[in-house]
Amino acid sequence: MISTWLDNVTFPVSLDALTIPAGLRLLALAPHPDDFDAVAVTMKRFFAAGTEIFVAVASSGASGVEDSFCALPTNSEKAHTREAEQRRSCEFFGLPGDHVHFLRLEEDEAGRIMDTETNFAAVAAVFDVFSPSLVFLPHGNDTNADHRLVYAMLSRLGSNSGHAFAAFLIRDPKTIASRMDVYTPFDEANATWKAELLRFHQSQHQRNLNTRGYGFDDRILAGNRDSAQLYGIKDHAYAEIFELEFFPGKSI
Repeated sequence: MISTWLDNVTFPVSLDALTIPAGLRLLALAPHPDDFDAVAVTMKRFFAAGTEIFVAVASSGASGVEDSFCALPTNSEKAHTREAEQRRSCEFFGLPGDHVHFLRLEEDEAGRIMDTETNFAAVAAVFDVFSPSLVFLPHGNDTNADHRLVYAMLSRLGSNSGHAFAAFLIRDPKTIASRMDVYTPFDEANATWKAELLRFHQSQHQRNLNTRGYGFDDRILAGNRDSAQLYGIKDHAYAEIFELEFFPGKSI
């Protein structure tokens, strides 16, 4: 289905120019809670087309919660906080609760996902259960170690599996460089909706206010504005940007 859908497409292409076929299964493989929300406008377009969307959050993201945010600043309480935020944002989005899963991969003392066979097996099990035709995750060319590792796990899985899928590699504020193959342009009305969704991640919103002087919503949307300008997208002020990678591999 994937090769049929995207064959004969000239890249880069706007998602608005593609007819999303029925029957797609999409997995948002999120290293942390909130990675799904970072591309929420794209997710909304697929959801409206009838795509079945699942979210698998790899790690707790507890290290991203400030001690002052929790009454009991333990890793367990921080992890619970971030998972609750993700559940609420997905409920606001309209995603069924049983489509949101937390893998709770093993982490080191600094809160980074560990490169272990146990963790890889947990990611592989997600594919066995959901058999996605599309996988969305942060780009591997990224300053965040968890983003790089989850991409490496996906690449290993895709190279050794008979299951064909297309990976949409997300350009986010920590991406070093990426190619634009597919983009989702959007307007102020969608930006307002996306900002509300992002603010469900209150721990991240407050941390950004404390450390940067602006909220989590502004940080992500500023990146979307920058992307639209960087790639010369003139019809809208914002864009979510993706590089495509096919497993098994083929050239774009």
